[in-house]
Amino acid sequence: MAARRSRMSGDFKLRRTLRNIHATMDNELAPVMRDSAERILSTMKTLIPKDTGAAAAALKVFVSKSGLDAQIGIRGKRDSYRFFYLKFVEYGTKGYSGTKRSGGRNRRSTNKSDGADFFGKYPDIPARPAHPWLRPAKDVNREYVIANIQAAISLTLSKASKGLSNG
Repeated sequence: MAARRSRMSGDFKLRRTLRNIHATMDNELAPVMRDSAERILSTMKTLIPKDTGAAAAALKVFVSKSGLDAQIGIRGKRDSYRFFYLKFVEYGTKGYSGTKRSGGRNRRSTNKSDGADFFGKYPDIPARPAHPWLRPAKDVNREYVIANIQAAISLTLSKASKGLSNG
């Protein structure tokens, strides 16, 4: 169903006010959102386990022009493929013992081969502990980010209301 515009005289003032709020919000909220995102990013970079440091260097911040959306972390298809293992670092792994089959039956410990062809073996992959860095970075900065965004929204609304009372 298509939306209809009302033709009442108060509708023009309401639309003007909403445009003013949106324009003011774009200007006030975007820098605060960028500052908050950069703060979370710096915390992420300190918390992420570093072997070569390439994963920490690949973390990026994106804030939309309106300032209503911020994305922090690995961005882009190439980096997502390159650093796919970060989810295993964040959450850990269960491990795998190739000597057991389903139902708890034992599997032979020798390589599978018919003498001419090698069909692979069943490796023992140890469980890896979790090293969380995403959630703690967000949790550490939660109060700071919320307070800054609330202040920016309050400032934006107060500017919009002053513009409304002058108009």
